[in-house]
Amino acid sequence: MPALYPRWIESRIAQALLDTPVVLLAGPRQAGKTTLVRQMAENGMRYLTLDDELTLLSAREDPAGLIRSLDRAVIDEIQRAPQLLLAIKKSVDEDRRPGRFLLTGSANLMALPTVADSLAGRMETLSLLPLSQSEIEGQSANWIDSIFSGRILQAGVPAMGTDLVARVLRGGYPEAIARVSARRRVTWARQYVDAIIQRDVRDLAGIDKLDHLARLLRAVAQTAGQMCNYSQLSGQVGLDGKTAARYVGVFEQMYLLKRIDVWARNRLSRVVKTPKLQFIDSGLLAMLLDLSQEEAQRDRTRFGHVLETFVYGELLKHTTTSDGDYRLMYYRDADKYEVDVLIENAAGQLVGVEVKAAATVKESDLRGLKKLAAVAGDQFRMGVLLYDGDETMPLGAGLWAAPLSTLWGSEAR
Repeated sequence: MPALYPRWIESRIAQALLDTPVVLLAGPRQAGKTTLVRQMAENGMRYLTLDDELTLLSAREDPAGLIRSLDRAVIDEIQRAPQLLLAIKKSVDEDRRPGRFLLTGSANLMALPTVADSLAGRMETLSLLPLSQSEIEGQSANWIDSIFSGRILQAGVPAMGTDLVARVLRGGYPEAIARVSARRRVTWARQYVDAIIQRDVRDLAGIDKLDHLARLLRAVAQTAGQMCNYSQLSGQVGLDGKTAARYVGVFEQMYLLKRIDVWARNRLSRVVKTPKLQFIDSGLLAMLLDLSQEEAQRDRTRFGHVLETFVYGELLKHTTTSDGDYRLMYYRDADKYEVDVLIENAAGQLVGVEVKAAATVKESDLRGLKKLAAVAGDQFRMGVLLYDGDETMPLGAGLWAAPLSTLWGSEAR
């Protein structure tokens, strides 16, 4: 049984239920949504899961009747019967009390036609991703909020060298963390990905060539954190480019990965430039790449790609519980200057984050951040080079080197 960790999204859900009729908690399967909503259902809400075959049959055959029989309810895995959402809309329009329905979904329902329209103005969507390192360590400070207020968190529970590798390869899924050995975690991750492809993708997208999907996911893993070339990817697995792009969209809907846009001062050119594909969980990526602890120690380049995914995932989790509103992007220009992750706040201010798998920092490691600072001008707030060390050091105008463990750190006292 996985240990129960604090989930920093819980207070947001409670707040939303006080003033919104429908709250949707969305995120990947096995991230901890059911555990969290079952705890919250104890205060007088009926709990139903569409993973139960009889409940699912009722939801599909008589959605209006099922919803009519409920006053306040938690409905788990709502994506299995999207027709319930129209019945929920009708019920909510007749009775607008806040906190009537708490839904969970393991697929991005907003990507399904009609759903976004039917519950506009009636539903708030919150995200629950796999555990952040802050949740694992019980630290509630938000790295991104702190950075935008000009402070780098104090390094948390130190993780360097082999400890850092172990943390990155473990990822954030509660079931994976509960496994005692790396071999058991890999077995779990393999079965998890297989189950999503065999069951959820078939449910959601009606795709028959499931073997192509599995091969494509492994091919995408090889290019994680790099610009996405669909025609090249599709050629590797015997698909056409259009189909590969659609399948990648399905992976995104299942919260396995995300497309990351490139930052440009001109917002139009952001749209036309090539996005990067990044996995949400570094443990799943390591499994797909067959990257073991020993291999990661030996081949720092391969580990570096997975470490970048780990940092991206941590920052993404911080955006779901932050006070501010942030977007994650990346920077790359025609001269091949790059910054791994770019965080933009609602005012258009920027923080650049560069990720380094080594314990030493060189002048050349700063070239992307310096170029970004020059291009962004007064929009640039700070550049942070996260590295495998334990000292936070200034490196010139607005640039810092900071330990990776500041991601799960605490506010300076």
